[in-house]
Amino acid sequence: MYILPATDLYDGKVVRLYKGDYAQMTVYSDKPLHIAREFAACGAVFLHVVDLEGARDGTMPNRHVVEKLVEKSGMSVEIGGGIRTEDAIRTYIDMGVERVILGTSAVTDPIFLQKMVDRYTDRIAVGVDVKDGFVAIKGWTEQSEVQCDAFFERLQQIGVVTVICTDIAKDGSLSGTNLSLYKHLSEAYDMQIIASGGVSTLEDIIALREMNLYGAILGKAIYTGDLDLGDAVKLARVNRP
Repeated sequence: MYILPATDLYDGKVVRLYKGDYAQMTVYSDKPLHIAREFAACGAVFLHVVDLEGARDGTMPNRHVVEKLVEKSGMSVEIGGGIRTEDAIRTYIDMGVERVILGTSAVTDPIFLQKMVDRYTDRIAVGVDVKDGFVAIKGWTEQSEVQCDAFFERLQQIGVVTVICTDIAKDGSLSGTNLSLYKHLSEAYDMQIIASGGVSTLEDIIALREMNLYGAILGKAIYTGDLDLGDAVKLARVNRP
């Protein structure tokens, strides 16, 4: 299993939200590249980046920061947040981003998602942000009428390879992750599933690894020091193919 440290960007800074609330934002650094290089030094291979302004507004205000992370961090970068057009996808892929994560557009425009998966294959991932069993959109500010399992079934039929699934109620809470959700998803679907939201202990890492998940995203826990990234990376690698 891969450990993906998260860098959430807002106004060029590394921040974290509490349960997706933009009014509860903590700024951890104004040097995203420095943070990413520290992650790389701990052995992390992938960097999970979210443009929070983009997620909310459907824009790409932090794209130059992302480009610097791709060029100089030494990590493979995946990016999500406000990516709702092929031009945006192409911009990120051309700058060397490994995976582009579609969220709102994947929910609201399945035809667009199908075209992008057909065209860019495994370079397209989908972010499924779950709240009370339904998929949230627009930077978690709106809840759609799409049920989680119905959406996962659609993604599998479309041919999506990688899905990042976040339990919004757990995100940034340091309360442990939703293990029952990920156990269900790992057993029900044949996709690369990345767990996100509340992963805050080594016990979480062990449990997710034993479910044969593809990856787990670490956010607030590594910024607060509640979880050591190097230890998490080493533990996740045990029995990894």
